[in-house]
Amino acid sequence: MAIDAALPTQPSDAPDLAGLREQLTGHVWQPGEDRYAELATPWNVAVRTSPLAVAEVADADDVARAVRWAGRSGVPVTVQSTGHGTGWDLAGTLLVHTGRLDECTVHAEGWARVGAGVRWHQVLDAAAPHGLAPLCGSAPHVGVVGYTTGGGIGPAARSFGAASDRVRAFDVVTGDGELRRATATQEPDLFWGLRGGKGTLGVVTAIEFDLVLQPEIYAGALFVDGEHADAVVRRWLAWSLDLPMAASTSLAILNLPPLPSVPEPLAGRCTVAVRFVWTGDPDDGERTFRPMREVAPALIDAVQTIPYAAIGTVHADPVDPMPVRDVAALLGDLPDAAADALLEVAGPGSGSPLVIAELRRLGGALAAEPAVPSALGHRDATYALYAVGIAAPPVGEAVAERQERLVDALRPWATGGAMPTFVVSGSAPFLPWDEATRTRLDELARRYDPAGALRTGLV
Repeated sequence: MAIDAALPTQPSDAPDLAGLREQLTGHVWQPGEDRYAELATPWNVAVRTSPLAVAEVADADDVARAVRWAGRSGVPVTVQSTGHGTGWDLAGTLLVHTGRLDECTVHAEGWARVGAGVRWHQVLDAAAPHGLAPLCGSAPHVGVVGYTTGGGIGPAARSFGAASDRVRAFDVVTGDGELRRATATQEPDLFWGLRGGKGTLGVVTAIEFDLVLQPEIYAGALFVDGEHADAVVRRWLAWSLDLPMAASTSLAILNLPPLPSVPEPLAGRCTVAVRFVWTGDPDDGERTFRPMREVAPALIDAVQTIPYAAIGTVHADPVDPMPVRDVAALLGDLPDAAADALLEVAGPGSGSPLVIAELRRLGGALAAEPAVPSALGHRDATYALYAVGIAAPPVGEAVAERQERLVDALRPWATGGAMPTFVVSGSAPFLPWDEATRTRLDELARRYDPAGALRTGLV
């Protein structure tokens, strides 16, 4: 498959799916049948999907059979597990749903093997009794495979690097219908591209990766009223530049709706959150975070020693599906002028409809090249920008317009890149790969998928 291939369209003569049904241990669902809508609907319900059919595969052999059938039938293949990365309607494709590939084995000596249907919270729970920690993202309900193939930039990335840097092996079905194992020494080109290539080279059925020994962290979020946003943003930008590798942090300007799920001090008002994860001694973490506590009175201060398995509480990302539009970009160093730009577009008094406008500090271990090179690039960026809003009336159009304004306001400091993990639904023109990486991924895609059967890259 060429990465820049046009999205497929619904064929005029849909193929007969009876043969596929006979081959699979799992099930094939067509529009109108029991589980079609459930499996085809992504987490972002603003994206309406309409695949030709959904193959709910039972194992890796099912995946290979489905891909081979699709190749013979001239039907493009897409893949989805949790649906967090789906950004187009999938029309005319066979959607291979990997949710039933639920193997999850944690080895006490420090590594795990999981299937493509496993979510991070399952690995967190299985690793915790051993004091071990997976390099999950801020939302533990996201799937392991899609997140990791996108690089995996989590809330402890400055301490431990990208999740993709810890991968030992992939089991993957390539576009030619072959089930392969990719490691640093076996199919090394495929191994390079699957770590940071966002699934462009195949349907991953299982993944093996190293864990870190980290039973606890000093972590959480500090919330202050939006009236202090100017002081908090400027202090955070200065403070975050000199942090040691034990510290990871992000700052978010929030406009959370007045819903029962939102804590009362934060609901229906503009607030600022400083998220913090410290992997060293908690006392050192408290001293390191103290300058942020001193800026303004806290509405909520939840930064404390917690089990690593509770790392999802730091960002407290929503679990339930919702309609959203998001944009992302990578930024270099940010001077006072950048703080002015951020506050003018997204700060208190700006009328911003964005639920979250976030800056995430990069660098630390993330900036180091892994021992085995990968497709994940842009490691020299200083910050990641991420902004999300509700993509539904009455604010949908206002959200899109404000996101474009925010990107334009911070464009002077943009690197031109974006992390594959954060390639999202908005229209910001930032690319997850530089030209050389993209060219190599495209060449590998043609090698492993000469007929261009796959339309992957989804979570």
